[in-house]
Amino acid sequence: MKIIEYGNNKKDIIILLHGGGLSWWNYREVAERLKDRYHVIIPVLDGHAGSDRSFKTIEDNAVEIIRYIEENFGGSVLLMGGLSLGGQILLEILSRRSDICRFAIIESAMVIPSKITHALIKPAFGASYGLIKYRWFSRLQFKSLHMKKELFEDYYRDTCAINKEDMISFLQANTGYELKESIKDCHAKIHIYIGGKENKGIKDSAVRIQESVPGADMTVLPGLYHGEFSINHPDEYVQKIDDILGRHAK
Repeated sequence: MKIIEYGNNKKDIIILLHGGGLSWWNYREVAERLKDRYHVIIPVLDGHAGSDRSFKTIEDNAVEIIRYIEENFGGSVLLMGGLSLGGQILLEILSRRSDICRFAIIESAMVIPSKITHALIKPAFGASYGLIKYRWFSRLQFKSLHMKKELFEDYYRDTCAINKEDMISFLQANTGYELKESIKDCHAKIHIYIGGKENKGIKDSAVRIQESVPGADMTVLPGLYHGEFSINHPDEYVQKIDDILGRHAK
């Protein structure tokens, strides 16, 4: 597993899991703001640009990250965050290892399978995959994701580097993931964030997570689309981390 690190390795550890189709730069600005106070680790998820393994399943990614934490940090870290696919992997980690972190931030994670979308992934992307090499097509896709324009070159470069099989695999995993019952035993304090302009599946999923984990709280961010919080508003995202950890310190 390839990782990107920021900060001092003697500080408390924060691990951030990027969204599907993106890469570590999803959290680059957040990590830059945290690096003086924490040891920030951003794994490159399997099947994504720069990774050393093909994507298999969300569960397989979760096991890999659990093993990494056990081997390098004694089995637990201070805080973990995840966006979309990264949020699903984080939920899977928490359902398997209830004490792996003290705090968790789940952003825009789908936990209610969409059977129709799942079935359409392979034929749709099998037919259109070749278009991603064209900048005009990537710009249309990028615009639909509502990310700030400064990230386009990162997005274009890394999208082109993902092979068709991996892209289909993680998109199918993303649309087929279902929250495990064992998440109810999670010891971490979970904070759920979704944009006010998210689709119904994400909104319903956020409610499902909150209802499944005792003590979890949910915040709806008015006017934001899927993934905008951590990607487009790093100052506000870091402020939420500071608030969460500051309350704990008190």
